[in-house]
Amino acid sequence: MDGTAAWQEGWYVPARRVASPNFGPRPADTRIDLAVIHSISLPPGHYGGHEIEQLFMNRLDWDAHPYFEQIRGMQVSAHFVIRRDGELLQFVSCDERAWHAGRSCFLGRENCNDFSIGIELEGLEGGPFEPAQYDTLARLLPALRDRYPIEHVAGHEHVAPGRKQDPGPGFDWPALARATQWPDRCFPWSQQVHARAASASPARLKQK
Repeated sequence: MDGTAAWQEGWYVPARRVASPNFGPRPADTRIDLAVIHSISLPPGHYGGHEIEQLFMNRLDWDAHPYFEQIRGMQVSAHFVIRRDGELLQFVSCDERAWHAGRSCFLGRENCNDFSIGIELEGLEGGPFEPAQYDTLARLLPALRDRYPIEHVAGHEHVAPGRKQDPGPGFDWPALARATQWPDRCFPWSQQVHARAASASPARLKQK
């Protein structure tokens, strides 16, 4: 499937489409250049159920598990979810703004939802992920890059440090870099160097 045929109005054809109501328009003329990697499992550590889909569709039974009381009423979404077996689901058109990053900042730009694509991996924060998930992610990212000017990939922990810790130390960033063959500048270890340099610049110091 060529790059053009793989997309229909921001929907990736190879993914199973589950249209969430939780989205909104991106700001005009937004450059979509960041992919944010998350991890999610509902309840935490439980895999294979329908709870993630139900959450993103506002259909989760809040009384079905004690943990759900902590997130009762939450309305969230991501563009994509990758299940443990590698299945790819899409909940929001990539042309639209999904509700995945919350209060966030990337290389000095606030509100990452405006300019990013959110990808949730079914998994426990800090835990390992399956080879099938890396395989799917390694196919998805180049497909996104064919359609959008993706320049960076970061974890939720990198765009919301101190507030979020996913996907955490169990996620193998070097393996993803090898699989995509993208340059170091696309990944967190390079981004963090640039962020520290920007925060220590003379202009920034004068503003403090």
